[in-house]
Amino acid sequence: MARLPVALQLYTVRDQTAIDYPGTVAKVAKMGYDGVEFAGRPAGVDLKALVTKLKLKVAGGHEGLPVLQSQLDELIPLYKSLGSKFITLPSIPGEWREATDFAPLFKTLNEIGKKCYDNGLTLCYHNHEFEFKLKAGDLCFFDALYAGTDPRYLQAQIDTYWVFFAGLDPVDVIKKYAGRCPLIHLKDMPKDFTTLVRPARFAEVGEGRMDMKAIIAASEAAGAKWFIVEQDTCAGPSLDSAALSAKNLKAMGKL
Repeated sequence: MARLPVALQLYTVRDQTAIDYPGTVAKVAKMGYDGVEFAGRPAGVDLKALVTKLKLKVAGGHEGLPVLQSQLDELIPLYKSLGSKFITLPSIPGEWREATDFAPLFKTLNEIGKKCYDNGLTLCYHNHEFEFKLKAGDLCFFDALYAGTDPRYLQAQIDTYWVFFAGLDPVDVIKKYAGRCPLIHLKDMPKDFTTLVRPARFAEVGEGRMDMKAIIAASEAAGAKWFIVEQDTCAGPSLDSAALSAKNLKAMGKL
């Protein structure tokens, strides 16, 4: 099968995009990434012109719930103009982590997701570890979220690191949500980080203790559309970390 496209989540290099957004994205393109995933949209940058010039595809972008609720009519044409098929909610607002009734949240996500779906886009949700620990009735929040929403209107961006951090096997979660997980976040965990308690530590893809080959194979079998490299924090320069992840994926034949 043809390999899946690989994007870099630009949150990885946020220290550099804050200084020179176009120049940093150009460096990412030179690393060989097929595309990018946005983490916010900088003022004064023509994103369409930038990605077109650099021949980068857009895997999607992270947009908070208040933004999705108030700016969806502007976001939909923007993402469509960028050639993206996905918009992702990166987490739920903090107040929802104290809730006992999630039905209103699921209703809101169905409504946002339906509007995306009707306009040719797919709304996704990006997990951390808490979704597997937070209870929603008899289920964990992660499972309740997808049980309580329409598959057409909400799909999963599975962050494999945080699944592992929660004490689960990412391969099992990917298999469970096959057909509903188009976006897969690839990130790695240092080999000497075994406590699985915060503060979390991160490694370049292929440099840590996670079974990347198994994760990638499961994702491909589950119908994923994009692999997205993300490293929340880097021990050295963030661009070096992004480049090393790209190098390792190339060595695996996945970039």
